[in-house]
Amino acid sequence: MANTQTISPSQNVIGKYLSLVKFSHTIFALPFALIGFTLAVVYEQQTFHWYLLVFMLLCMVFARSAAMAFNRFLDRKFDALNPRTAIREVPAGIIKPQHALIFTIVNCVLFVITTYFINDICFYLSPVALFVVLFYSYTKRFTALCHLVLGVGLALAPIGAYLTVTGYFNILPLLFSFAVLTWVSGFDIIYALQDEAFDKGQKLHSIPAALGTKGALMVSNILHVFSALFVIAAGVYGQFGTCYWLGAAVFAGLLIYQHLLVKPNDLSKVNIAFMTTNGIASIVFALLVILDLLL
Repeated sequence: MANTQTISPSQNVIGKYLSLVKFSHTIFALPFALIGFTLAVVYEQQTFHWYLLVFMLLCMVFARSAAMAFNRFLDRKFDALNPRTAIREVPAGIIKPQHALIFTIVNCVLFVITTYFINDICFYLSPVALFVVLFYSYTKRFTALCHLVLGVGLALAPIGAYLTVTGYFNILPLLFSFAVLTWVSGFDIIYALQDEAFDKGQKLHSIPAALGTKGALMVSNILHVFSALFVIAAGVYGQFGTCYWLGAAVFAGLLIYQHLLVKPNDLSKVNIAFMTTNGIASIVFALLVILDLLL
């Protein structure tokens, strides 16, 4: 007799919203947030508190969910016209636009409330963080530098996690933030190659639309060189050990590998370069950095 599995309405709704915010993409920023948190505890010799770790993770979830839901709400008309994105939840009618907006507002409120229970500086800076991650959704309408704004949004992860524990800024977590900024901006340009023709047709701004495939890949290359340099600078400044440098080598190697996968005349492996390669780079690097700190 065949097995059947009943999916409850609540499970169905949760699945829709997890898909809406591309929850799997937390694989990019979350490992660097854990680096920032561990760095603050070990490198700065701060007391470890479980509740701070939980609050930091909640802030990551709320801020990212708000940003993604708002992007889907704001871009719903463009997404409906693009064959690649027409299947997304809002243009496909799976989630109503007003519900995506309400979801955004709820997550923004939860983010601010959570920062209140962390410390003053996180609470006072919470509107700034929300502005950055929400503002990204507007940028493609007027600047090709939209990729850098996305990079800034994700770059808040390591420094934000560091502030959660310490309540003050420092150079070392900022170096990791700059590494994230240039890394994310670079691979977002690669991802945007898929929509070069669509962006031009709709008068949307992006590096591929402005410079073409070859020019965009060159800019992405340059950004990833800087990302590797920031990782090296952090390693030297923080006087890290063997595990760190092994992680840095893996990270840099995977940056090179994704550029070998994507060529101006062959974009068939863009998704592999975007999700798989960068996901592995983030996880492996973070694990080895944290291991180095703990040892």
